[in-house]
Amino acid sequence: MRIVFMGTPAAAAVSLQRVMSDGHEIAAVYTQPDRPSGRGNKITFSPVKQLAIDSGLTLLQPTKIKTPEALEEFKSFHADVAVVVAYGRILPEGFLNAFPNGSINVHFSLLPKYRGAAPVNWAIVNGESVTGVTTMKMDAGLDTGDILLQKETAIGETEDSISLMSRLGDIGAELLSETLAMLTSIEPKRQDHALATLAPIMKKDDGRFEWSYPAEQIDRMVRGFQPFPTTFTSLNGMKLTLWNACPLPDKLVATAGTVIQALGDKLVVSCGEGSLLEVFELQLEGKRRMSARDFLNGIQLKAGDVLA
Repeated sequence: MRIVFMGTPAAAAVSLQRVMSDGHEIAAVYTQPDRPSGRGNKITFSPVKQLAIDSGLTLLQPTKIKTPEALEEFKSFHADVAVVVAYGRILPEGFLNAFPNGSINVHFSLLPKYRGAAPVNWAIVNGESVTGVTTMKMDAGLDTGDILLQKETAIGETEDSISLMSRLGDIGAELLSETLAMLTSIEPKRQDHALATLAPIMKKDDGRFEWSYPAEQIDRMVRGFQPFPTTFTSLNGMKLTLWNACPLPDKLVATAGTVIQALGDKLVVSCGEGSLLEVFELQLEGKRRMSARDFLNGIQLKAGDVLA
């Protein structure tokens, strides 16, 4: 099958590699334009771009796709189908219908749940125990197209969005392979729009928490809001980011934010509803990420102090 592939992050690169391994012809690869990142604002290639270059594929990184010229270029590849995996842009309707088999999307949730840009993150933050991958026929709506295939997987109790996304990338590549192999025989299934939930683009302030939140909620935020926007609060007017934490089974009624234990590598803080959170790794504004032990050596907290 002749395919135009559209994707950007590592999870998409896994699907591109699988499509090539299955023997499909890649007419072209679309990925997001290069952007500076990191402290030095260095230009880094997306994983999909790097794979396309290494594989000698035709690569496009248009800054605009909602133009007649962009559509004509897209059509010029005369593919059988477009495959879209976390490309990062909403495609104009002309793109969706440019090829005989339309456009197929690999979406990292069990649609109609978690339509939108960040399904993996919000599934963890909202406390889901199960998620999965859906392949669907794309239409003009936001992840509203007919479902082709789905596969579910449990979310680990300590799993964060980075590790879950990695697993779902592998599952998505396998599901895409099955979808393309059976594309002409799969009976698309309409989504039940009444059951739809949204997974909107994350904003920086989504990661802000208060110690009055239950420890379980803070833990889900820590795991779900990685690598962005992270989970943070304030300490003495400075940003305090939590990178790794775990709710404890014990309960203790205390003012939210009270340090219950601060000794050695043990940092335990009281949270809402009498819950307790053990913090393993954190970062104070202007400092590096560090273990609880290193943090306590520098801050000199003691039991009874209140983090506010």
